[in-house]
Amino acid sequence: MNELQIVVLDGYGANPGDLSWEILESIGKTTIYERTPVELVVERSSEADIILTNKVVVSAEHMTLLPKLKCIGVLATGYNVVDIAEAKRRGIVVTNIPSYSTDSVAQTVFAHILNITNRVDYYAQQNRNGRWNNSLDFTYWDTPLHELAGKQIGIYGYGNIGAVVGRIAHAFGMNVVAVTSKKPSQLPDYVKSVSFEQMLSCCDIVTLHCPLNDKTKGMINKQTIEIMKQGVILINTGRGPLIVEQDVAEALQCGKMSAYGADVLSAEPPRNGSPLLQQPNAFITPHIAWATVEARTRLMSIAINNIKAFIKGEPENVIH
Repeated sequence: MNELQIVVLDGYGANPGDLSWEILESIGKTTIYERTPVELVVERSSEADIILTNKVVVSAEHMTLLPKLKCIGVLATGYNVVDIAEAKRRGIVVTNIPSYSTDSVAQTVFAHILNITNRVDYYAQQNRNGRWNNSLDFTYWDTPLHELAGKQIGIYGYGNIGAVVGRIAHAFGMNVVAVTSKKPSQLPDYVKSVSFEQMLSCCDIVTLHCPLNDKTKGMINKQTIEIMKQGVILINTGRGPLIVEQDVAEALQCGKMSAYGADVLSAEPPRNGSPLLQQPNAFITPHIAWATVEARTRLMSIAINNIKAFIKGEPENVIH
Protein backbone atom coordinates (compact mmCIF):
# COMPACT_ATOMS: atom_id res chain seq x y z
CA MET A 1 0.00 0.00 0.00
CA ASN A 2 1.38 3.42 -0.94
CA GLU A 3 2.31 5.76 1.88
CA LEU A 4 -0.28 8.42 2.65
CA GLN A 5 0.70 11.81 1.18
CA ILE A 6 -0.19 14.89 3.25
CA VAL A 7 0.44 18.47 2.11
CA VAL A 8 0.07 21.53 4.34
CA LEU A 9 -0.36 24.51 2.03
CA ASP A 10 0.05 27.35 4.53
CA GLY A 11 1.31 26.07 7.85
CA TYR A 12 2.93 29.25 9.11
CA GLY A 13 -0.26 30.91 10.33
CA ALA A 14 -1.16 28.12 12.74
CA ASN A 15 2.39 27.13 13.56
CA PRO A 16 5.14 29.72 12.95
CA GLY A 17 7.59 27.41 14.69
CA ASP A 18 6.55 27.32 18.33
CA LEU A 19 4.51 24.10 17.96
CA SER A 20 5.34 20.70 16.46
CA TRP A 21 4.18 18.88 13.33
CA GLU A 22 5.71 15.59 14.53
CA ILE A 23 2.44 13.74 15.12
CA LEU A 24 1.18 14.70 11.66
CA GLU A 25 4.47 13.58 10.13
CA SER A 26 4.11 10.20 11.84
CA ILE A 27 0.81 9.58 10.02
CA GLY A 28 2.20 9.79 6.50
CA LYS A 29 4.67 11.52 4.23
CA THR A 30 4.09 15.16 5.11
CA THR A 31 5.21 18.22 3.16
CA ILE A 32 4.74 21.54 4.90
CA TYR A 33 4.78 24.88 3.10
CA GLU A 34 4.72 28.10 5.08
CA ARG A 35 2.67 29.79 2.35
CA THR A 36 1.39 28.77 -1.08
CA PRO A 37 0.39 31.17 -3.86
CA VAL A 38 -2.77 30.09 -5.63
CA GLU A 39 -0.91 29.33 -8.85
CA LEU A 40 1.18 26.66 -7.07
CA VAL A 41 -1.66 24.78 -5.36
CA VAL A 42 -1.91 22.06 -8.01
CA GLU A 43 1.84 21.64 -8.44
CA ARG A 44 2.43 21.26 -4.71
CA SER A 45 -0.59 19.02 -4.16
CA SER A 46 -0.35 16.77 -7.22
CA GLU A 47 0.44 13.63 -5.18
CA ALA A 48 -1.58 14.55 -2.10
CA ASP A 49 -4.21 12.29 -0.58
CA ILE A 50 -4.90 14.94 2.07
CA ILE A 51 -4.50 18.71 1.92
CA LEU A 52 -4.51 21.01 4.93
CA THR A 53 -5.25 24.67 4.24
CA ASN A 54 -5.95 27.71 6.33
CA LYS A 55 -6.46 30.60 3.91
CA VAL A 56 -5.28 29.11 0.60
CA VAL A 57 -8.27 28.65 -1.72
CA VAL A 58 -8.91 25.14 -3.04
CA SER A 59 -11.24 25.65 -5.99
CA ALA A 60 -13.28 23.37 -8.21
CA GLU A 61 -10.62 23.79 -10.89
CA HIS A 62 -7.92 22.65 -8.46
CA MET A 63 -9.93 19.55 -7.55
CA THR A 64 -10.32 18.66 -11.23
CA LEU A 65 -6.53 18.59 -11.52
CA LEU A 66 -5.97 16.64 -8.28
CA PRO A 67 -7.44 13.16 -8.91
CA LYS A 68 -5.70 11.60 -5.89
CA LEU A 69 -7.21 14.04 -3.43
CA LYS A 70 -9.51 12.41 -0.87
CA CYS A 71 -9.69 14.86 2.03
CA ILE A 72 -9.29 18.60 2.61
CA GLY A 73 -8.75 19.71 6.19
CA VAL A 74 -9.43 23.40 6.82
CA LEU A 75 -7.22 24.73 9.62
CA ALA A 76 -9.94 27.10 10.79
CA THR A 77 -13.63 27.18 11.67
CA GLY A 78 -14.68 29.06 8.53
CA TYR A 79 -14.46 27.02 5.34
CA ASN A 80 -15.26 29.48 2.55
CA VAL A 81 -11.80 28.80 1.05
CA VAL A 82 -13.02 25.43 -0.25
CA ASP A 83 -15.61 24.83 -2.96
CA ILE A 84 -17.77 22.56 -0.80
CA ALA A 85 -20.27 21.70 -3.54
CA GLU A 86 -17.52 20.50 -5.87
CA ALA A 87 -15.83 18.53 -3.08
CA LYS A 88 -19.11 16.81 -2.30
CA ARG A 89 -19.67 16.03 -5.97
CA ARG A 90 -16.25 14.40 -6.15
CA GLY A 91 -16.57 12.54 -2.86
CA ILE A 92 -13.81 14.57 -1.21
CA VAL A 93 -14.28 14.86 2.54
CA VAL A 94 -13.89 18.40 3.91
CA THR A 95 -13.35 18.97 7.63
CA ASN A 96 -12.91 22.06 9.77
CA ILE A 97 -11.89 22.97 13.33
CA PRO A 98 -14.92 24.07 15.37
CA SER A 99 -14.81 25.98 18.65
CA TYR A 100 -11.05 25.82 19.16
CA SER A 101 -10.62 29.57 19.83
CA THR A 102 -13.80 30.43 21.74
CA ASP A 103 -12.11 31.53 24.96
CA SER A 104 -9.31 33.31 23.14
CA VAL A 105 -11.68 35.37 20.99
CA ALA A 106 -13.90 36.26 23.97
CA GLN A 107 -10.77 37.35 25.84
CA THR A 108 -9.81 39.59 22.91
CA VAL A 109 -13.25 41.18 22.97
CA PHE A 110 -12.62 42.30 26.52
CA ALA A 111 -9.02 43.25 25.80
CA HIS A 112 -10.47 45.76 23.34
CA ILE A 113 -13.26 46.88 25.65
CA LEU A 114 -10.93 47.42 28.60
CA ASN A 115 -8.35 49.18 26.46
CA ILE A 116 -11.06 51.55 25.26
CA THR A 117 -12.61 52.23 28.68
CA ASN A 118 -9.35 52.41 30.64
CA ARG A 119 -6.80 53.36 27.94
CA VAL A 120 -4.12 51.23 29.56
CA ASP A 121 -1.82 51.26 26.53
CA TYR A 122 -2.18 55.01 26.08
CA TYR A 123 -1.21 55.87 29.66
CA ALA A 124 1.62 53.35 29.73
CA GLN A 125 3.06 55.01 26.61
CA GLN A 126 2.56 58.47 28.08
CA ASN A 127 4.53 57.42 31.13
CA ARG A 128 7.34 56.00 28.99
CA ASN A 129 7.53 59.49 27.52
CA GLY A 130 7.87 61.07 30.98
CA ARG A 131 4.37 62.46 31.33
CA TRP A 132 3.85 61.30 34.93
CA ASN A 133 7.25 62.58 35.98
CA ASN A 134 6.12 66.09 35.14
CA SER A 135 2.63 65.88 36.61
CA LEU A 136 1.72 68.56 39.17
CA ASP A 137 -0.42 66.03 41.03
CA PHE A 138 -0.11 62.41 42.14
CA THR A 139 -2.23 61.43 39.14
CA TYR A 140 -3.40 62.71 35.78
CA TRP A 141 -5.88 61.73 33.10
CA ASP A 142 -7.00 63.38 29.93
CA THR A 143 -9.39 60.80 28.49
CA PRO A 144 -12.80 59.69 29.76
CA LEU A 145 -12.56 56.61 32.00
CA HIS A 146 -15.61 54.42 32.51
CA GLU A 147 -16.78 51.50 34.63
CA LEU A 148 -18.35 48.53 32.86
CA ALA A 149 -20.69 47.74 35.75
CA GLY A 150 -24.19 48.91 34.91
CA LYS A 151 -23.47 49.45 31.23
CA GLN A 152 -25.56 47.62 28.64
CA ILE A 153 -23.82 45.35 26.15
CA GLY A 154 -25.49 43.98 23.05
CA ILE A 155 -24.25 40.74 21.53
CA TYR A 156 -25.22 40.04 17.93
CA GLY A 157 -25.04 36.27 17.61
CA TYR A 158 -25.23 34.17 20.77
CA GLY A 159 -23.28 31.12 19.66
CA ASN A 160 -20.24 29.67 21.43
CA ILE A 161 -18.23 32.90 21.46
CA GLY A 162 -21.20 35.16 22.08
CA ALA A 163 -22.21 33.05 25.08
CA VAL A 164 -18.75 33.33 26.67
CA VAL A 165 -18.72 37.09 26.03
CA GLY A 166 -22.11 37.29 27.74
CA ARG A 167 -20.85 35.33 30.73
CA ILE A 168 -17.82 37.61 31.13
CA ALA A 169 -19.96 40.72 30.72
CA HIS A 170 -22.32 39.49 33.42
CA ALA A 171 -19.36 38.94 35.74
CA PHE A 172 -18.39 42.59 35.19
CA GLY A 173 -21.89 43.60 36.30
CA MET A 174 -23.09 44.56 32.85
CA ASN A 175 -26.63 44.22 31.57
CA VAL A 176 -26.59 41.74 28.68
CA VAL A 177 -28.92 41.69 25.69
CA ALA A 178 -28.56 39.53 22.60
CA VAL A 179 -29.84 39.24 19.06
CA THR A 180 -30.17 35.50 18.65
CA SER A 181 -32.28 32.78 17.09
CA LYS A 182 -32.31 30.96 20.44
CA LYS A 183 -35.53 30.94 22.42
CA PRO A 184 -35.53 32.91 25.68
CA SER A 185 -35.77 29.60 27.56
CA GLN A 186 -32.44 28.58 26.02
CA LEU A 187 -30.64 31.65 27.33
CA PRO A 188 -29.18 32.26 30.80
CA ASP A 189 -31.47 34.29 33.03
CA TYR A 190 -29.11 37.28 32.81
CA VAL A 191 -29.49 37.55 29.00
CA LYS A 192 -32.46 39.29 27.41
CA SER A 193 -33.35 38.53 23.79
CA VAL A 194 -34.01 41.66 21.72
CA SER A 195 -34.38 42.69 18.09
CA PHE A 196 -31.47 44.12 16.11
CA GLU A 197 -32.98 47.62 16.23
CA GLN A 198 -33.60 47.37 19.98
CA MET A 199 -30.01 46.33 20.57
CA LEU A 200 -28.66 49.22 18.51
CA SER A 201 -30.81 51.81 20.25
CA CYS A 202 -30.24 50.75 23.85
CA CYS A 203 -26.65 49.51 24.16
CA ASP A 204 -23.53 51.30 25.32
CA ILE A 205 -21.38 48.58 23.73
CA VAL A 206 -22.25 46.42 20.71
CA THR A 207 -20.16 43.36 19.83
CA LEU A 208 -20.54 41.28 16.65
CA HIS A 209 -20.39 37.46 16.77
CA CYS A 210 -22.18 36.27 13.66
CA PRO A 211 -21.14 34.66 10.38
CA LEU A 212 -20.63 36.78 7.30
CA ASN A 213 -23.44 36.21 4.81
CA ASP A 214 -25.81 38.16 2.60
CA LYS A 215 -27.89 39.19 5.60
CA THR A 216 -25.02 40.38 7.79
CA LYS A 217 -22.65 41.92 5.23
CA GLY A 218 -22.51 45.66 5.86
CA MET A 219 -24.98 45.39 8.74
CA ILE A 220 -23.30 48.29 10.50
CA ASN A 221 -23.70 51.19 8.11
CA LYS A 222 -24.88 54.81 7.99
CA GLN A 223 -28.50 53.84 8.56
CA THR A 224 -27.92 51.43 11.44
CA ILE A 225 -25.31 53.68 13.06
CA GLU A 226 -27.93 56.43 13.14
CA ILE A 227 -30.06 54.20 15.42
CA MET A 228 -27.20 53.60 17.86
CA LYS A 229 -26.69 55.53 21.08
CA GLN A 230 -24.50 58.59 21.02
CA GLY A 231 -20.98 57.58 22.04
CA VAL A 232 -21.50 53.85 21.47
CA ILE A 233 -18.52 51.50 21.48
CA LEU A 234 -18.48 48.92 18.67
CA ILE A 235 -16.43 45.71 18.83
CA ASN A 236 -15.85 43.40 15.85
CA THR A 237 -13.89 40.18 16.17
CA GLY A 238 -16.05 38.42 13.57
CA ARG A 239 -15.42 39.48 9.97
CA GLY A 240 -14.36 42.83 8.56
CA PRO A 241 -17.18 43.14 6.00
CA LEU A 242 -19.83 43.02 8.75
CA ILE A 243 -19.33 46.78 8.81
CA VAL A 244 -19.02 49.49 6.16
CA GLU A 245 -15.61 50.82 7.10
CA GLN A 246 -16.07 54.31 5.67
CA ASP A 247 -19.35 54.74 7.56
CA VAL A 248 -17.76 53.67 10.86
CA ALA A 249 -14.80 55.99 10.23
CA GLU A 250 -17.19 58.90 9.72
CA ALA A 251 -19.11 57.97 12.87
CA LEU A 252 -15.84 58.08 14.82
CA GLN A 253 -14.89 61.42 13.31
CA CYS A 254 -18.17 63.09 14.28
CA GLY A 255 -18.32 61.47 17.74
CA LYS A 256 -21.46 59.43 17.15
CA MET A 257 -19.31 56.38 17.89
CA SER A 258 -16.77 56.89 20.68
CA ALA A 259 -14.56 53.94 19.77
CA TYR A 260 -14.22 50.95 17.47
CA GLY A 261 -12.26 47.91 18.59
CA ALA A 262 -11.63 45.30 15.92
CA ASP A 263 -9.47 42.30 15.13
CA VAL A 264 -10.58 42.17 11.50
CA LEU A 265 -10.71 44.37 8.42
CA SER A 266 -12.49 44.02 5.09
CA ALA A 267 -9.17 43.28 3.36
CA GLU A 268 -6.45 41.38 5.21
CA PRO A 269 -3.71 42.44 5.09
CA PRO A 270 -4.96 45.96 4.25
CA ARG A 271 -2.43 46.57 1.49
CA ASN A 272 -4.43 49.46 0.08
CA GLY A 273 -5.10 50.90 3.50
CA SER A 274 -8.39 51.30 5.34
CA PRO A 275 -10.25 54.42 6.41
CA LEU A 276 -10.07 53.05 9.96
CA LEU A 277 -6.33 52.61 10.36
CA GLN A 278 -5.60 56.29 10.97
CA GLN A 279 -8.62 56.99 13.16
CA PRO A 280 -7.40 57.80 16.69
CA ASN A 281 -10.38 56.06 18.30
CA ALA A 282 -10.21 52.95 16.13
CA PHE A 283 -8.17 50.22 17.80
CA ILE A 284 -7.29 47.56 15.24
CA THR A 285 -5.39 44.35 15.97
CA PRO A 286 -4.10 42.14 13.09
CA HIS A 287 -6.52 39.19 13.24
CA ILE A 288 -4.86 37.67 16.30
CA ALA A 289 -7.84 36.82 18.52
CA TRP A 290 -7.56 33.15 17.52
CA ALA A 291 -3.78 32.99 17.80
CA THR A 292 -3.04 32.25 21.45
CA VAL A 293 -0.68 29.34 22.01
CA GLU A 294 -3.48 27.45 23.71
CA ALA A 295 -5.96 27.94 20.85
CA ARG A 296 -3.43 27.02 18.17
CA THR A 297 -2.44 23.93 20.12
CA ARG A 298 -6.10 22.86 20.18
CA LEU A 299 -6.41 23.65 16.48
CA MET A 300 -3.50 21.40 15.53
CA SER A 301 -4.67 18.63 17.83
CA ILE A 302 -8.17 18.66 16.34
CA ALA A 303 -6.77 18.82 12.79
CA ILE A 304 -4.65 15.74 13.42
CA ASN A 305 -7.54 13.91 15.06
CA ASN A 306 -9.69 14.78 12.01
CA ILE A 307 -7.12 13.08 9.79
CA LYS A 308 -6.89 10.02 12.03
CA ALA A 309 -10.69 9.72 12.04
CA PHE A 310 -10.77 10.04 8.25
CA ILE A 311 -8.18 7.28 7.85
CA LYS A 312 -10.26 5.04 10.13
CA GLY A 313 -13.26 5.64 7.89
CA GLU A 314 -15.10 7.56 10.61
CA PRO A 315 -14.53 11.20 9.67
CA GLU A 316 -15.29 13.90 12.22
CA ASN A 317 -16.10 17.61 11.90
CA VAL A 318 -17.21 17.07 8.31
CA ILE A 319 -18.64 20.00 6.34
CA HIS A 320 -21.79 18.78 4.58
